[in-house]
Amino acid sequence: MNIESEINKDLFVPQNERLLVALEVQRRQKKRRSFLPTSSREDYTTFICVSVTNTTPQQLLITKVKQFAGSPLFTRRSQWTVEQLKQVNGINPNKDTPELDLVFDNTVDQWVASSSPEKCIFIQVLYRACQTHWESKAGSLVNLGKSLQARRKSMAPPRQTEFINCQSKLTRDASSMNLVIYRCKAFLGRVKKLMTSKQRPFGLPTQRTVGNVVQRMTVALGERGGRLTRAEDRTMRLMHKAQQIADTAHKQVKHNGWIMQ
Repeated sequence: MNIESEINKDLFVPQNERLLVALEVQRRQKKRRSFLPTSSREDYTTFICVSVTNTTPQQLLITKVKQFAGSPLFTRRSQWTVEQLKQVNGINPNKDTPELDLVFDNTVDQWVASSSPEKCIFIQVLYRACQTHWESKAGSLVNLGKSLQARRKSMAPPRQTEFINCQSKLTRDASSMNLVIYRCKAFLGRVKKLMTSKQRPFGLPTQRTVGNVVQRMTVALGERGGRLTRAEDRTMRLMHKAQQIADTAHKQVKHNGWIMQ
């Protein structure tokens, strides 16, 4: 059972929630806690989790979870609704990086993810979840407005979460293939970390050999992702050109029709 499954089973299933994604993170700017002994300052792992409730209407939640060293248990530390999440900052819109900021109504968290692919998976899943949530909210407001026409004018649409400095392949041009590629990269990264953290038993491949294999597979996945992105760009250009030709032909036919009249 992987970490996400364990967190979901221990924390979210008992609360009638479903975990969508969990991201292991560390703070970019560590808070000073000089009153704590050195040994107790970093003896935990932090996860940022995105979940939905199984109730109606559904709620989309962001939860900070910690696991203390030597303990198999996970602990909820903080939780926000998506309405309290003002902004997701991907830091760099041009390449995969592990840094991200989450801006809530009452706090700003600056994180470094365990890896760039893990962070990209988190942003893509969170973006899709937000889109689904806001579309559902908008539909509820429309239905309510039909029965309460007078009240509808005073009802302001909900403030949506803003995604800035995120690569378009994670948000606007997000595709299932991109998510699969990032999941493969994240899995290979975890395998490499696991292999390099253990001593090599007799007869197994060396850490260097495993690292080389993982690196080659990661490069191949990156090239595959690049080709898919370029193919999507070419398709969009062709569609745009075809639309322009169709519009021109329509205008020409309409103009000739006017002349014949």
